[in-house]
Amino acid sequence: MDHVGEFYIDGCWVAPSGDQWRAVVNPATERDITTVAMGDSSDVDVAVAAARRAFETYSLVSRGDRIDLLNNIIEVYLTRSEELTDAVTLEMGAPLTLAREEQVPAGLGQFRQALAALADFEVAHRDGSTEILYEPVGVCALITPWNWPLLLIASKVAPALAAGCTMVLKPSELAPLSALLFAEVMAEAGVPSGVFNLVNGEGMTVGAALARHPDVDLVSITGSTRAGVEVARNAAGTVKRVHQELGGKSAHIVLPDADLNVALTKALWDVMENSGQSCNARTRILVRRDQMDQAKAIASHIAASVVVGPPEDRATHVGPVVSSTQFDKIQAMIGRALDQGAHLVAGGLGRPEGLHEGYFVRPTVLGDVDNDMEIAREEVFGPVVTLIAYDDEDDAVRIANDTPYGLSGAVSSGDLERARRVARRIRAGMVHINGKGIDGKSPFGGYKQSGNGREYGVFGLREFLEVKSVFGFNP
Repeated sequence: MDHVGEFYIDGCWVAPSGDQWRAVVNPATERDITTVAMGDSSDVDVAVAAARRAFETYSLVSRGDRIDLLNNIIEVYLTRSEELTDAVTLEMGAPLTLAREEQVPAGLGQFRQALAALADFEVAHRDGSTEILYEPVGVCALITPWNWPLLLIASKVAPALAAGCTMVLKPSELAPLSALLFAEVMAEAGVPSGVFNLVNGEGMTVGAALARHPDVDLVSITGSTRAGVEVARNAAGTVKRVHQELGGKSAHIVLPDADLNVALTKALWDVMENSGQSCNARTRILVRRDQMDQAKAIASHIAASVVVGPPEDRATHVGPVVSSTQFDKIQAMIGRALDQGAHLVAGGLGRPEGLHEGYFVRPTVLGDVDNDMEIAREEVFGPVVTLIAYDDEDDAVRIANDTPYGLSGAVSSGDLERARRVARRIRAGMVHINGKGIDGKSPFGGYKQSGNGREYGVFGLREFLEVKSVFGFNP
């Protein structure tokens, strides 16, 4: 935490132009960890200018040198893994085991996937008398949230570096400590001056200034749909590219030929991980109407086995949610769902028994939910699952698709071909069959109000490239 009062710009740690600070709160204790400097449009101007200067040279760096740079970053990242783990646990309350075994490795994995994509990507090819070139898009503004901080930073920084772009990162003001350590990794790994820059700040100031800036060529944001709309609005005046990975309200269809216990166990644990704070969480679990009572009994038993507690306790499965604002929102949504007729299967309002401080939420399952209820329409971003009944396969697909979002989905079935057929009918960017997880290189992104563009592997690399046609070669 050596640089909480500084930004990383043009290869140096520099003081901010203003005097605004923000406390970083440990969500497990509700106590301040430290305070971090907040930037403004003046800091953005300095960082973007540094990135613009650096682009003139970094865009011409050879593939081999960029491969070497990515390897250096991977090596340094590994040496800082424990520090990164501690930062994630402190700032967002991730259980220590989750931070060490998933949060931090997820960021590392993005660099490895970008490295593999760069090694194999064809940056030029001939099509008759035309040469098709892929070139770096330019200066990129990268805006990231707090829920998987290192994964979501790396899923933008790694492909941008691989493509030959320069960048300004604005991490979440709720989880800036891991981002500051990440900047130290970039410096130690030898990222050239001005290629990677970091400015902490609020979305409405630093984020908006980046989106509006005429010298920024692309904005990549992961966040809420509301934030994505605001970024697109601010970016429209300069007609820059905007890549959005936004919210979700994903459905998991449990077909009647699935093993209900196995399917629900996997479905609930997937949602509970990271305290339910994942945009692709399949929080709407759809079961056939005649299996609803059995599903409630199974879900109640599973939820009771989830251990909520201090992040440093190795027995903890679920830590706190990130902030008092998030805690209050979740409590209000659970309360309204009960008022609207949802049946409390497990969990409910208030903190879990024995926890008197911290933003801890009871693992909650709500049954008899109608898809028109707010709890089935809006993203909760907490350890809350809804059970929704369907009548037949067509009804299940209709309910799954009856949402303004389209990020993720899931199907459980004893018949793989049937599961694949249903998966193809779900209007979402990703569908998991029988609990199969993400592989880290396949495209990550959604349909509808879940955003546009794709991340991970070669798909993420392409987002940071322009396509050029050069005519006049001999056919």
